[in-house]
Amino acid sequence: MKDVARLAGVSTSTVSHVINNNRFVSDGVREKVEQAIRHLNYAPSALARSLKINQTHTIGMLLTTSSNPFYAEVVRGVEESCYQRGYSLILCNTAGDEKRMNRSLETLMQKRVDGLLIMCTESHLPSADILNRYPAIPAVMMDWAPFEGRGDIIQDNALLGGELATQHLIDSGYTRIACIAGPQDKTPARMRLEGYRNAMAKHGLEILPGYVVSGDFEFQGGYNGMVELLSLETPPQAVFTSNDAMAVGVYHALYQAGIQIPQQMAVMGYDDIELARYLTPPLSTIHQPKDALGELAIDTLLHRLSDPDASQQTLVLTPELVMRGSV
Repeated sequence: MKDVARLAGVSTSTVSHVINNNRFVSDGVREKVEQAIRHLNYAPSALARSLKINQTHTIGMLLTTSSNPFYAEVVRGVEESCYQRGYSLILCNTAGDEKRMNRSLETLMQKRVDGLLIMCTESHLPSADILNRYPAIPAVMMDWAPFEGRGDIIQDNALLGGELATQHLIDSGYTRIACIAGPQDKTPARMRLEGYRNAMAKHGLEILPGYVVSGDFEFQGGYNGMVELLSLETPPQAVFTSNDAMAVGVYHALYQAGIQIPQQMAVMGYDDIELARYLTPPLSTIHQPKDALGELAIDTLLHRLSDPDASQQTLVLTPELVMRGSV
C-alpha cells in the first residue's frame, strides 16, 4: 500500500479509502491510485485486514460425508446466506472419522473463522478441548447438541415429523405399517422412530415383529431395509422411511421385486429433497425447510457475534406434511 501511495503521490490513507470505497476521493485522485494499483499489480491482503479488524468474514462448517442430497441442499442454503451477508464459507468434510473431524476443527479455529457450524454424527463428538481453547468463536449445532451449554442449537422437530408421517399412512387406511429407521446415534433418527411408535400406539395398531428395521440414512440402507421387510412372512402394506434418500433405495427394491407403488406398497419419506418430486410416483414426504435451516444458522451465528453474552438458544423448525403419489 505504501508503494502504491508513493507511485500515486498520495497518502496511504487515501489508497485505503479508494480500495475500501469508504470515504470520498476525487475522480482524478482515484484514477491515479487505480493506475498505480494496476502498474504494481497490487492486491490487498485479506490476512492483514482481518488481523487489523479482528474479523475474517469467513464461516467454517463441519459436515459428515454423505450421498444423501439433504446435506447438499442444506449446504447450498448456508452458502447462499453467507454470500448475501458478505461472508465466505469454508466447508470441511469429516468423512465420519473422529481424528479427521478434530483436525479440521483445529484448522478452522486456527484460521480464525468468525463462527462455526457443526453438522456431524453424534457418535464422534468434536473435541471439547479444541472448542474451549477458542471461546470467542461461536458455534451453532445443527440437528443435535453434543455439549451442554456450548453454542446455539437448531433442530428439526423430528418427533412431530415422525408422527405426521405415520398419521398420514394411518389416515390413508393402512394398518400394517413398517419403519426403516435412521442410525440411532443421531437424535433426529431416534425422534422420528419415536414419533412412528407414538402414532401407532395412539391408534392401537400393533407393530409386528421385524417391522422396525435399522437403516443408515443412505440409498443402500433403504434398499437393504426394504429387502428385509419383503422377506417377512407378513410383509407390511406401507413403509415410513426416516429420510428421502432411503426412500429412493426402497423404490429400487420394490421395482426389482415387481411391486407397484402405491397400489401394492405405500412409501412415506422425510426431508422433501428436490429429487422426491421427480420420482415415479412422486414421493409423499415430510418437508424440512432446508434453505431456512441454512439461513437461520448463519443469522444465529451473526447474532451471537454481535451479542456474545446472549443466552443460549434452541431453535426448532416445524416439519410439514407433503402429500404426493406414493401413498
